[in-house]
Amino acid sequence: MSESKRNAPRIAIPVPHSGDREDDREYAARALPPYEEAVRGAGGEPVRIELDQTPAQVMKQIERCDAVLLPGSRADVDPQKYGANRHEKTAPPDAKRDTVDELLLQDAFKMRKPVLGICYGLQSLNVYRAGTLLQDINSTNVDSKINHGAGRTVAKAHTVKIEPESKLAEIVGTSKTLAVNSSHHQSADAVGDGLRVVAHCAEDGIIEALEGTAPGHFVLAVQWHPERSVNDGPEVAESAHAIFRAFIEAAGAKHAELAEELKSASS
Repeated sequence: MSESKRNAPRIAIPVPHSGDREDDREYAARALPPYEEAVRGAGGEPVRIELDQTPAQVMKQIERCDAVLLPGSRADVDPQKYGANRHEKTAPPDAKRDTVDELLLQDAFKMRKPVLGICYGLQSLNVYRAGTLLQDINSTNVDSKINHGAGRTVAKAHTVKIEPESKLAEIVGTSKTLAVNSSHHQSADAVGDGLRVVAHCAEDGIIEALEGTAPGHFVLAVQWHPERSVNDGPEVAESAHAIFRAFIEAAGAKHAELAEELKSASS
């Protein structure tokens, strides 16, 4: 193993979706590699967290990781987790993915490891922090002309307005608007503990990004898919690369911190 790879921060990424149906397996096989490639492209080492493991097996894996990336999913978070009745358009939950996400987030917040949530990952993070979700945007935002479920073939579905005094604005280098893709029908509603809204859809106000409020702990979640944009046109690719670079930089700092703690403990 090369020295650079040995020193690369290890990023825990859960398999996006469980299930025995062929379309479930196809989704997971298609969805995961772009996240892994984006992490490698920014200098990290992705660590795939399988969903069929026991909690003890998952914890053994993630204790050797420096950061957590929560990807998208075909599922929706179980509304019972935030005290709501299930909307008719809410997809079935994925209990295995939920369990792994919770284990990853428990470890990340306990150890102050960097967190990046993407699409479902934002929703999972928000609910973990005692927030709530809009279960179907079109049912609650009927006047909006924005298609938040445009899909992966649409590179620029709408624009987001970024809060100027935010970590996200610092990362992407803008305090105005950013063109993004969009593949979701749910979004954050009440914001969870220790999180704040740092981007809205410019056209209809839907929450598009959250970040942590604890100083020195990198926590960022976006409702769009930067992993899909790294090979698109300059406008969207530049911001996508910037998000992954900032995340891996924070993970690298955590890697160095944990390595130093281990060295001190063994001396």
